[in-house]
Amino acid sequence: MATNESVSIFSSASLAVEYVDSLLPENPLQEPFKNAWNYMLDNYTKFQIATWGSLIVHEALYFLFCLPAFLFQFIPYMKKYKIQKDKPETWENQWKCFKVLLFNHFCIQLPLICGTYYFTEYFNIPYGWERMPRWYMLLARCFGCAVIEDTWHYFLHRLLHHKKIYKYIHKVHHEFQAPFGMEAEYAHPLETLILGTGFFIGIVLLCDHVILLWAWVTVRLMETIDVHSGYDIPLNPLNLIPFYAGSRHHDFHHMNFIGNYASTFTWWDRIFGTDSQFVAYTEKMKIGKKTE
Repeated sequence: MATNESVSIFSSASLAVEYVDSLLPENPLQEPFKNAWNYMLDNYTKFQIATWGSLIVHEALYFLFCLPAFLFQFIPYMKKYKIQKDKPETWENQWKCFKVLLFNHFCIQLPLICGTYYFTEYFNIPYGWERMPRWYMLLARCFGCAVIEDTWHYFLHRLLHHKKIYKYIHKVHHEFQAPFGMEAEYAHPLETLILGTGFFIGIVLLCDHVILLWAWVTVRLMETIDVHSGYDIPLNPLNLIPFYAGSRHHDFHHMNFIGNYASTFTWWDRIFGTDSQFVAYTEKMKIGKKTE
C-alpha cells in the first residue's frame, strides 16, 4: 500500500514537472548543443568521448571554478568576505598544491576515468542525442548522486579523522589550515581513492546516459571548490539549496580539524551532533557582531 502511494506521488510530481516544462520557452541553446553533441558522436569514438572527453571536462571545469577565488586574493574589496582573514593565500602554497593536483589528476584519476568507457559498454549506457534525458530528470539524478556521495563522504571522512590513521592519509589534505579553491582535490592518493568512491556509487546506480557523468562532475566540482574557496560570498546561489553546507561550514572543519565531516549537506552532522562546535562558534560570532 505504501509502495503504491509512493509511486503515485512520484508519478504526480513527474507529471507536474513535465507540465511546467511544457510552459517554458524553448531553450535557444538547445539546437547548438544538439549540433555540437552529434558532431562529437560523428567524429570521435565512444572510448575517446568517455575517456578523453571526461578528462577534458574535469580539467577545464576544475580550474575554471577555481578561478574566481584565485582572483579574489588580488581584489582588496573581496578581502572582507574571506573567512580566515589572518591566513592569506601564498604563492608557495598554491604552487605546491598545483603540482600535487597534476599528479593526482593524471596518475590517480586518469586511470579511473579510463574505466568509464568499459562501464558504459558493460551497462549499455547510451550516448545518442535521442536518448538524452530531460533537464529535470538530469537534475534529479544529480541530486541523488549528491545525497549518496555526501553519505559516503560523511562516514569515510569521519573515519579518516580517527587518531590511529589520520596522520597517514587525511593529514595531507589538512596541510593548509585556511583552504582555497584549488585545494579541493589536494589529498593523499589513498584518500582520492577512498573518498572518490562515493562519487562513482551514484553513477553506477543512477546513470542512464553518458551526459550524467559530465553533469555530475560539474555539480560535484562546483560544490567542493565552493566549500573550499575560503570566501563566504553574499548571494551565492548555492546557498539557496536546502541544507547546503557552504564554505563557512567546511572552513570551520579545516580551521579546527574536527566536526563538519559532510561534503555537501548538513543533515548527517546534525543527526550525529558533529556540528555542535560549529553551531556554538556561529552563535558566538553572531553575539559578537550584535555587541559591536
